[in-house]
Amino acid sequence: MVEEQRKRVEEQMTKIVEDIDRTHLRKMQADMHRCAATCCDDKTSSIQRVHNCVENCSIPLNQAQQYVQGEFERVQNRLQRCVMECNDKIKDQMGPNPTQSQVNQYSTEFEKCATKCVDTYCDLLPQLEKTMKSFLASKQFQ
Repeated sequence: MVEEQRKRVEEQMTKIVEDIDRTHLRKMQADMHRCAATCCDDKTSSIQRVHNCVENCSIPLNQAQQYVQGEFERVQNRLQRCVMECNDKIKDQMGPNPTQSQVNQYSTEFEKCATKCVDTYCDLLPQLEKTMKSFLASKQFQ
C-alpha cells in the first residue's frame, strides 16, 4: 500500500516536471545555448568577457530550475509533515506493549492516514503546476 502511494506521487510529479520542461524550460535551455553561441562568436572579446557572457546566458534557466525545484520541495515537505503527523498519532495511541492485533490495527490506521496525506498532496499538484507555469511565463525569466 505504501509503495503504491509512493508510486502515485512519483508518477504525478514526473508528469508535471516533463510538462513544464516541454512548455517552458526546454525553450529557455535552447535560448541559453543560442545566447552562449553568440558569446563565443565574438572574436574580439577577451576570454574572461566571453566566459562572463556565457555565464549570464545561463542565469534565467538556472533561476527557473531553482524555482521549480523549490516549489516541489515545499509541497513535498508538506506531505512529509502530514505523514509524520500520522506516525506520531499512531505512536501516541499505541502504548508501550501493543499486541500483534493492535499493531495490525494501528498499521491499517497509519496507512489510511498516510493515504489521505497523499490524496491531499495529489489534489494540490494541478494548482501547483498552474502556478509554476504562470510564474515561468512571466517576464521574470526572459
